[in-house]
Amino acid sequence: MSDTSMFSLDPAPKVITFDCYGTLVQWYEVLEREIGATLARLGAREADASAILDSFSAEGRRLTAERPHRLYKEILRLGFAAAFREHGLAPAAAEIERIASSPMTMGPHPEVPDALRRLRQRYKLAIFTNSDDDLIAPTVARIGVPFDYVITAEQAGAYKPSRQLFEYAYRRMGVTPDETVHVAMGMYWDMKARHELGLRGIWVNRRSETGNPDWLPYAEVTDLDGAAALLLPA
Repeated sequence: MSDTSMFSLDPAPKVITFDCYGTLVQWYEVLEREIGATLARLGAREADASAILDSFSAEGRRLTAERPHRLYKEILRLGFAAAFREHGLAPAAAEIERIASSPMTMGPHPEVPDALRRLRQRYKLAIFTNSDDDLIAPTVARIGVPFDYVITAEQAGAYKPSRQLFEYAYRRMGVTPDETVHVAMGMYWDMKARHELGLRGIWVNRRSETGNPDWLPYAEVTDLDGAAALLLPA
């Protein structure tokens, strides 16, 4: 599904900015597989990998809002340990470390590289990620398409949905917010911030979720091909 009424290319954007985890690469698929492997080793047949990932997401919101700023590697470790505890489970430290390191192994969704290559012909491309420089580098390499900018929470000293990361990014890229379009899967992490900053946005709704009308306007598509169609009209 695509709601194109919520989107305009006037003024013409110079940079298309993307969330990475989930939007470009297989966040849910990889983490649910890794959590499932841990549950199998623990013999925890009643536990559900997606429920533990949901618990991590809630814990992540709390941890990323705390000051001073923590690296995302630490948030992954603390958040997953807390998520398993919430479900009455206590994996070994090595299991938590394996799950916390798994973002480095995430590859792109199938349509992503080709869509990005097409977009690169017209626009500069940037990633805005709640990650660390060293954690995101192998993930970006796996996408296989060059980005002009990779802006991390480590560089900005703040996590989305804080406007601090976005404002840092625009200063670094030398553009104004209305010279960009933000493309993301995260409703809370990205569409909320984009709404508060008055940015144009495309929500990549890969999981058939319900959007938040408080954070309109945004166009809605199901994958990156849909976003490219809006950004590269015939």
